[in-house]
Amino acid sequence: MKEDSAILEDDVEADQGSLFGVDLFEGPDRRALQRVGVIDIGSNSVRLVVFDGAARSPAYYFNEKLLCGLGAGFAETGRLNPEGRIRAMAELKRFAALANGMRVSPLVTVATAAVRDAEDGPEFRAEVEAQTGLSLWVVKGREEARLSAQGVLLGWPGAEGLVCDIGGSSLELAELQGAGKIGRCRTTDLGPLKLLGLDGKKAIRAHINRRIGALKKVFPTSPGRLYLVGGSWRAIARVDMERRGYPLKVLHEYRMSPQDVHDTIDYIEASDITALRGQTGTSEARMRLVPMASEVLRRLVDKINPQEVAISAYGIREGLLYEQMSPDLRRRHPLIEAARHAEMTNARMPGFGKKLWQFISPLFPNASPAQMRVMRAACYLHDVSWRAHPDYRAEVCFDNATRANLGGLTHEERVFLGLSLLHRYKSSRQGTNFEPLLELLSEAETRDAEILGRAMRFGAMFALADPNAHGVLGFDAKRGVVTLALKTDEARALFGEVTEARFKALVQAMQAEMTVTGR
Repeated sequence: MKEDSAILEDDVEADQGSLFGVDLFEGPDRRALQRVGVIDIGSNSVRLVVFDGAARSPAYYFNEKLLCGLGAGFAETGRLNPEGRIRAMAELKRFAALANGMRVSPLVTVATAAVRDAEDGPEFRAEVEAQTGLSLWVVKGREEARLSAQGVLLGWPGAEGLVCDIGGSSLELAELQGAGKIGRCRTTDLGPLKLLGLDGKKAIRAHINRRIGALKKVFPTSPGRLYLVGGSWRAIARVDMERRGYPLKVLHEYRMSPQDVHDTIDYIEASDITALRGQTGTSEARMRLVPMASEVLRRLVDKINPQEVAISAYGIREGLLYEQMSPDLRRRHPLIEAARHAEMTNARMPGFGKKLWQFISPLFPNASPAQMRVMRAACYLHDVSWRAHPDYRAEVCFDNATRANLGGLTHEERVFLGLSLLHRYKSSRQGTNFEPLLELLSEAETRDAEILGRAMRFGAMFALADPNAHGVLGFDAKRGVVTLALKTDEARALFGEVTEARFKALVQAMQAEMTVTGR
C-alpha cells in the first residue's frame, strides 16, 4: 500500500490566475468569447481547440487532434515514445502555425501525465518551446483532476457525483459536491498505455484491483452519478449505443446503467475489434486501447457502485475556461447563453426570442423550471435557421437542435427542443428521418413540443416587433379555454386570416376551445 499511497497523494494546486495572460471574461456583462485556443498534449493525443461564441457556453471554432501515442512504452522505458515525440512535435508546429493564421489570442498549451512523469519530459518541454515558441504548462495530477471536474461543470451546471477522466497514462477522480463545489481529487496510473506495459492479464487485473481498491478508500461513498471524461470512455459509450440501437448519436450526456456498462464490456470482449471499429467509426489507435480501458471501467463501476454512468464531452480544456469565469458568469445557464448567442448572431430580429417567450409562456402554467428553460431556449432559436431552404427548414431546425454541441440539456430535452422547432415551421412531423428519435419522448412530451412549436409559429406571425404590445394570451386549464385579447387597432389588423388559422391550429393541438376578445 505504500506504493499506492505515493501514487494517490495530493499535488500542490497550481496558480492558474495568469495562465492565459489576460482576463478572458472582463466585465460582468461579457457575453461573448473570441478565439481562445488550448493545445492539450496528452499521453495518447495532441489536440488544438479554438473556442468562440457565447462566454458561458463556448463553441468549437476549430478542433483537430492527432493520436501520436506519446506515452506508448512508458512502462518499460520511463521515457516518451521516440516516434510519438517526432509526430507530436510536427503536429505542434502545425498547431502553432494554425493558431497564428486564425489570430488566436490568447493561446495556452498544457501537458498531462506522459510529459509529467517521463524522465525526458523536461527535455521535451524545452524542445517544444525552442521549436514552436509555445510555452508549455505541465499539469500536476491533482490539478488535472480538478480541471476535468470544472470542464464537467461548464456543460453540466450543478453536477453532483464523481468525475473520472481517463487518459493514455493516467486516470483522475474528482468529487463534485453540488453548487459548483469540487471536493477530493486524486490521480493514479490506470491509463491503458501504462497498463499495456504490464506482463500478462493476471498482473494487469491485480494492478487494477489494487489501485481501484485504494481509490475506494479515498471515495468510500457510492455516487449517484459517475461522469466519464476521455476518449477511451467515449469509444466504449459509442459501442454501447450501437449495441442498444440507441437513436441519437450524441455522446455528451449519454447515460448508461451499471448493468449496461457490464453488458457492453462483455460485448466488446466477445467481438472482433476491427468489426467494432467499422460499426462505431472509432480510429484504429483509439480502438486498440478500448479493451484495456474496458477492464478498468468494469472494476471501477463494481467498486464505486454508481447509480448511473454518464458521458461528458467536456474535460480539461473546457475546465481551463471555467477556471477563468467569475461566479456570476458560472451561474448563467449554458443552454440559455448558447441559444441567446445564436439568436444575436443568426436571427433576423435579434432580441425577439425573449418577447416571444413572454407572449406564449402563459400557455404553460404547470411547466417545471427545467421545462421552462428549454422552452425559453426554443424561443431564442426559433428563427436562427431562416436562411435554410423553406422546404427543408423544419428538418434543419430539428437536426441543428438535436446534434448541436450544447451543454446543459439531456438527450430527451434535445429531442424536445428539436421537435418544437420543427413544428415552428411545419405542421406535420410524419415522413421525416427523425421519427426514431421521438422514441426518447413520452406521448405527453411529444404533445407539449408540438404545442410549443405551434405557439411559436403563431406568435412569430402575429407581430414582428413585439407581440406583447398587441395582445395577451391566456390559458384556463380547468375550463380548457385558450384566450387571446387583442389590445390595439393594429392588433386587429395583424390578426388576419392566416394568423387566425395558426391560432386555431395551436388551440386544436392543446385540445382546447378558443376565445378572442377585442376584435
